[in-house]
Amino acid sequence: MPDNVIEQRSPLVVIIDDDPAVLNSLKFSFEIEGFAVQTFSSPEELLSSDDVLNSGCLVIDFNLRGTDGLDLLRQLRKRQIATPAILITTHPTAALRERAAIAGVPIVEKPLFGNTLIDSVRRALDRGRPSVP
Repeated sequence: MPDNVIEQRSPLVVIIDDDPAVLNSLKFSFEIEGFAVQTFSSPEELLSSDDVLNSGCLVIDFNLRGTDGLDLLRQLRKRQIATPAILITTHPTAALRERAAIAGVPIVEKPLFGNTLIDSVRRALDRGRPSVP
């Protein structure tokens, strides 16, 4: 490729979910929409990865083994990972909604119908990266 041609890269979506069926279906859905996708099946796998980029958008399941999605996000923010994030969960409580609002993280409820999650990721990517507290 010539030096004066800029390679157009697909936006990156990083998905963290410990349910293999959900992880694979989300990966497939985002890939057919043209996103680059990286998946992790546990918080530990993500936290130990050297590949965690400070770009794109995180899609984090709230109910993870050993922790929850907001605690994982807090750990990432402590590491200066300011990538926009979206929390996915079923039947969020008022307390969870409040915690997510304080963290500046939108919630998309399961089951995931239509393009709700993909549209939320596109909005997060358009807004750019939040500042790290």
